[in-house]
Amino acid sequence: MNLLPTRIETMPIDYEGRIFHSISNSGNGEVSSATHFHYHQQERVVWAAYGGGEIALGTLIAKVNEDDSLDMRYQHLNVRGEFMAGECHSTPEVLPDGRIRLYERWQWTTGDRSRGESVIEEVRSGS
Repeated sequence: MNLLPTRIETMPIDYEGRIFHSISNSGNGEVSSATHFHYHQQERVVWAAYGGGEIALGTLIAKVNEDDSLDMRYQHLNVRGEFMAGECHSTPEVLPDGRIRLYERWQWTTGDRSRGESVIEEVRSGS
């Protein structure tokens, strides 16, 4: 008798309470390694406050898609006093140690409307 499931279900990612920082970004982006994101989640809605580096304060809101990717909108006030906004599609990777890395494709909806790519990664506990 085989007690193992024929299909392994993946657990959905829980973003609640996780803190991320940037590990790479396109040159036209404002997020840097000094920017920290404080994530929260309720069911399939994710939101965060972020700041640091070139960003005075920002917020984002996202919906979790069926494939666990995030469809996101963001806005922030940079240190030059400019309001910036954009949209982003983030694809998660669960690292071997259980932390999350997000691969992001984004586009400004303000300013020059340029596109870019970034990677943010969960900060290690105690860091």
